[in-house]
Amino acid sequence: MLQQMGDLKELFKQEFSRMVAVISHSFGLENIGLAEDMVSDTFLKAAETWKARGIPPNPRAWLYAVARQKTLYHLRRTRLFKAKVLPAIPGLQEQDADTRQPDFSAKNIEDSLLAMIFAICTPAIAGEAQVGLALRILCGFSIEEIAEAFFTSKDTVNKRLYRAKEKLRTAKVTLQLPSEKELPIRLDNTLHVIYLLFNEGYYSRTQNEIIRKDLCIEGLRLGLLLTGNKRTDLPKTNALVALMCFHASRFNARQTIDDYFIPYNEQNEKLWDMELLNQGVHYLNRAMQGEEMGSYHIEAQIAYWHCHKTDSLEKWDTILQLYNQLLRINFSPSVALNRIFALYKASGWEIALPEAEALRLENDHFYFILLGELYKNTDRQKAVAHFQKAYLLARTGTEKKNILQKIENLQ
Repeated sequence: MLQQMGDLKELFKQEFSRMVAVISHSFGLENIGLAEDMVSDTFLKAAETWKARGIPPNPRAWLYAVARQKTLYHLRRTRLFKAKVLPAIPGLQEQDADTRQPDFSAKNIEDSLLAMIFAICTPAIAGEAQVGLALRILCGFSIEEIAEAFFTSKDTVNKRLYRAKEKLRTAKVTLQLPSEKELPIRLDNTLHVIYLLFNEGYYSRTQNEIIRKDLCIEGLRLGLLLTGNKRTDLPKTNALVALMCFHASRFNARQTIDDYFIPYNEQNEKLWDMELLNQGVHYLNRAMQGEEMGSYHIEAQIAYWHCHKTDSLEKWDTILQLYNQLLRINFSPSVALNRIFALYKASGWEIALPEAEALRLENDHFYFILLGELYKNTDRQKAVAHFQKAYLLARTGTEKKNILQKIENLQ
């Protein structure tokens, strides 16, 4: 029985965004909440019907048929309401209801989903709300899952999503691709939201997980969707997809079964996903065609070098130079911190330590982990003190376990 609810949940994640996008395209984006309700009702009916009668031969076609039926019912009910309750307002004709029914053809699904990505990533909505709305609409995540990802309550998430949807309505955002003039800026914002979504999974803040693979997979899926359209298949899009492929290729080597983080130098490269790694190389090559060299290009190259397990001076010196480039075009404390680690590997702790201490990232547990690493071979007492500060600042149980392990190793 679909193995049972587990497979239905997976199907929900795959089809929720497609169905909401298509129905919203039929009703208008201002009715996105209605589209969510219809799709949720469709899956509820699937759970009840399939449990009693078994799974249909084509589950997706069954879902699309039920969703189409629900949409038509709503259209006809609305027409009846307008005709009887509000006679002064012309009602829809029967043929209008038939022509406005959702089109679940492969091309319309792809077009609607692509337009939905740009609609949700509109600059009219605040950044965190964009990611939350993307998780809900584009990835089919529940309110509980989004609340966990953001370390907040379901009530807060519901309010945030409600305000975001209201903004879509009041700003009169439409389900269509931006004009040629708007596309470059809108694409930059869309890629940034996908980047944040992937990072939310790759550096998971949830209490008991290092990696939220489902978030990363969704980010990669959305990036690949953009490379499938000639208007958005640009070097920077390919650079972001390459970056995500390289990071995702090392998923299985980054943590143990009991959620301990495995440092890069201790990872078993035989566990790396070579198919994803080769895909990353493919998209990186496509990204390098042309003169553009943005932050995704540089980060993708850094990730590429991290997919070479050799600890050679050439590797770390190349990574250091790439971080120097990245700092010039996109400074951030985390980039500065990663650059110092590359400096440590390329030039030694004596050169890296003064620069690390000058950063003074007092609220960043990764900063104190780095200081602990730099001090561990010369002053174990200081190293332990820095690891203890990192432990106090760490937000998740898995991070705290790994820091305790470092302290135990020194003691």
